[in-house]
Amino acid sequence: MAIIYVLIPIAILFICVAIGVFIWAVKSNQFDDLERHGTSVLFDDDQPDDKDKPSQ
Repeated sequence: MAIIYVLIPIAILFICVAIGVFIWAVKSNQFDDLERHGTSVLFDDDQPDDKDKPSQ
């Protein structure tokens, strides 16, 4: 029974930390564009950039 007195505050602390991290992620716009990063791994950059070419 004594372990309950330790586990409940630890669980409440973990929940508060998780809620804090979630609020930080929402306020720092982490969830603005969920599709771009998910599809960017599907496409290769086959064409090199113009700035990488040596100038003549």
